[in-house]
Amino acid sequence: MMGSADGKTVGPSDCWEIIHIPEKPPICPDHQPTVDVLASAIDAKHANTIVRKLNHIAPLEGLRHVKRIKKTFLDGGKSQLFAILCMDPGSNAESNYIPEDVLGLMNTYQLSTFTTKVCKYAATTKEEWEEQCKLWPTSFHPPTFNIDGITGFSEADSLSVLKFMKLAVHMAKSGASLVNAAVIVDPISGETIASSCDEVLYPGALTKGSSKEPCCSKDHERTIQGDANEMEKDLISNETKQSYMEVSCLHPWGWLEQRLHFYLDSWHPLRHAAIVAIETSAARDRHLFPMSTRGADSVQEDQKVLTPTGSPLKRQKVKNDEISDCNMNGSRYDPTRPYLCTGYDIYFVWEPCAMCSMAIVHQRIRRVFYAFPNPNDGALGSVHRLQGERSLNHHYAVFRVMLPKEILH
Repeated sequence: MMGSADGKTVGPSDCWEIIHIPEKPPICPDHQPTVDVLASAIDAKHANTIVRKLNHIAPLEGLRHVKRIKKTFLDGGKSQLFAILCMDPGSNAESNYIPEDVLGLMNTYQLSTFTTKVCKYAATTKEEWEEQCKLWPTSFHPPTFNIDGITGFSEADSLSVLKFMKLAVHMAKSGASLVNAAVIVDPISGETIASSCDEVLYPGALTKGSSKEPCCSKDHERTIQGDANEMEKDLISNETKQSYMEVSCLHPWGWLEQRLHFYLDSWHPLRHAAIVAIETSAARDRHLFPMSTRGADSVQEDQKVLTPTGSPLKRQKVKNDEISDCNMNGSRYDPTRPYLCTGYDIYFVWEPCAMCSMAIVHQRIRRVFYAFPNPNDGALGSVHRLQGERSLNHHYAVFRVMLPKEILH
């Protein structure tokens, strides 16, 4: 598959696309928010001194992406330098005055000021940056994290993505009603590490007073279906809307309703597909890498271990003093064991909610793929963009795999 000019990767048919979901909502390059600043023409021979003093007395704290100096070429080939002195005092209701040190600098170099606009936020794309520079020069720093696939997938990679997404869709459709499904994959070996569907309602759960109905009563479904119609109208046809009420990430509080119609031991509000898949992955690690009785000194020097499929896994970084404290019933933690889901991908049919999105942050997932948006509680593009939250200590790339609507029928 080849990436298209707009950043999309086109699949084997026109119905398949892989689209990167950026950390911030897209902004039309020529409609970026701006702020007013106070600027002045300056003499080139004093430029270094003026800029050095301005950086000390009036740093542009909220505009670090904006360059202090702008060069403009005049008629005849001559150039003129302009410098930003400070934020425009007229735009600050709390302090409608120019800082005293800036006034002193203006008097010393006989600067004549004017107000101009600069872009408020740093550019996230080259197109945004090019448009910003038409107002005033800014710096552009592409994302520093290196995750393959953001700028396009190879044909083999794209086919692999579609294969695992189809698996997730098949799992979501395999039960009595449509649910969400999660598939954790090692992209190096192509191995499925873990997979699961929603288990908020345990398989075979019975409604109170009934021995046949496996889900909410018909009257209950008709009552809550009306509120969901608007949200789901773009996802599926009318005849299948009713089943979407069982998708946990679409209705994370739905268990409160379900609780009234099921036996207390037949549901668990936290067992969304992602949570169950993570639990399955952890159980797999415990089986493949049991607690070792070896001492810390007997750990091999190699930095990687191969799984039965031959995929290299990262070792958990454990300090020597932490290793010595890991004793439990005579056992020690084996540092050759893979650390959570580091480097893995995860596939969802529906965009995960905030709980599931944070769970895969803690698991160190590398890339997230989902097929359908979650306009009610989506945390990776529809409502929130958790992947762009800078305060988190791990970030993953997010992609939407555009599937034909009929695939869920």
